[in-house]
Amino acid sequence: MVTTKEVVGFIFECGRDGPDYKVCHYLLGQLNANIEMVARFLDNKQRLLSECGSVAAQLLTTCSRVVMIWDLIPPWGMGKPCRYEDKKRAFQSLKDAEVPRQKVTLICIEQELECWLMADTRALKAVLLKLKYPHELDNELKDYRAPDRHIKHPKSELISLFQRELGRTRKYSDRNHALLLAQEIADWSKLRRSDSFRRFAEKVARIKV
Repeated sequence: MVTTKEVVGFIFECGRDGPDYKVCHYLLGQLNANIEMVARFLDNKQRLLSECGSVAAQLLTTCSRVVMIWDLIPPWGMGKPCRYEDKKRAFQSLKDAEVPRQKVTLICIEQELECWLMADTRALKAVLLKLKYPHELDNELKDYRAPDRHIKHPKSELISLFQRELGRTRKYSDRNHALLLAQEIADWSKLRRSDSFRRFAEKVARIKV
């Protein structure tokens, strides 16, 4: 029996083939292979929150539903992070474009994509050991019980960790390393500690982790 895939539209705040897209595309495939992702890219958070309505309307002509994904931590100049304000702006854009709210799922990653990538220390250690081979790690990796709340600036922390273990010449790059970290995640036992990842799994992939 052939299972027809559900076609779902996704709107990202990164550029085409950016790290957020690559990681979410990979994780979605691991969670539910019966969902086909159709992605659109709005480059940054400002554009995503203000232009998502028209993009969602276009996606809904061929997709069953739409998912918007962005990081809570804003770029320079956007002020203090506020998930409520972000959602209010997104909902206004959807309303202006006459997009039914029930057709759109909002996923605000707290704090940044790197929170998901640092949640599983086993995966993080595996990547660092491959990059550092044949040497062992110099420091024990911290195991975060609640990564969304306890890692305030995850990308900065990951950059510092890479620098401590690998030196200044092998810096963390989300374009080069984010997908590698995601691919080393063996199961969901660590990642499900992230509230925003569980929302992604349950609301987007429709899988309980």
